[in-house]
Amino acid sequence: MLQESIALGELKATAAMERRRGAAVTRAQALEVRARREGAALDKVGRAPSAGLLIAEGDSWFDYPFHDVLKGLEDLHGYDVESVAHKGDRVEDMAYSDGQLDEFTRRIEKMIRRGDRPRAVLLSGGGNDIAGDEFGMLLNHALSARSGLNRRVVEGIIDERLYDAYATIISAVTEVCQQMLGDKIPIVVHGYAYAVADGRGFWGGGWILPGPWLEPGFAQKGYVHLDQRQPLVRELIDKFNAMLQKLKAAPEFTHVRYVDLRADLQTYPEDYAIAWANELHPNAQGFATVAARFAEQLRELSP
Repeated sequence: MLQESIALGELKATAAMERRRGAAVTRAQALEVRARREGAALDKVGRAPSAGLLIAEGDSWFDYPFHDVLKGLEDLHGYDVESVAHKGDRVEDMAYSDGQLDEFTRRIEKMIRRGDRPRAVLLSGGGNDIAGDEFGMLLNHALSARSGLNRRVVEGIIDERLYDAYATIISAVTEVCQQMLGDKIPIVVHGYAYAVADGRGFWGGGWILPGPWLEPGFAQKGYVHLDQRQPLVRELIDKFNAMLQKLKAAPEFTHVRYVDLRADLQTYPEDYAIAWANELHPNAQGFATVAARFAEQLRELSP
């Protein structure tokens, strides 16, 4: 027990050090970008030109304390972002619950009505539909004859529920833009990178978004070691990314762009603390990497 406590303390200390290192990198990058923008040509009222206007809906990857994808796009890449993203939201909630989709489309309508045309619409979600209290339902027990992911359950959640929810959101946004602008606005979605089910929560499991979100389900179903867990995490993340690729390939969604992040963040058994703050969320350096991949995709869009 004492050795476990010492190991846990060392892990927390390492994670804290990496968060500080990542935050320092991000601040340095922000200062560099700000300096470049201040040295660029100014508009008529003396402001540095914007890289474009974005509007976003999503989960904690778009709404995370201190640093997230949207903050990176604003601070490091010069975009102006309007967001209705909220940490903890599920894609099904965004599509069907509490008027969230109506609020999102109304925000887009107001933006267009005042003469602002978004360069793109950004969507993030799916992690909260899979991870958390019910994560164990996706797993067969490690000692059962069919250990591993329960493929029927996984396919039902990812290929049916999440696909349909994403399609509902994208269709509603597309309809608003076509009605008000006469054409479609690019919609950018992203797949998650390979998370690490090591039991780390937000700030050690306190405050908001406490976590962990994967370890309890794995432990409940008899998967004790990371070597057992990580192949299943990779398989799950691959299935989620495949769903988004299928969505993008639909004939009615040719304006959808997809960002594949699986090769961009270090993962187990590498030194994954360089990029990950906890089981599901990158640290400052990791989010800066993800924001750069979004910016790369956005630069490829027609002005």
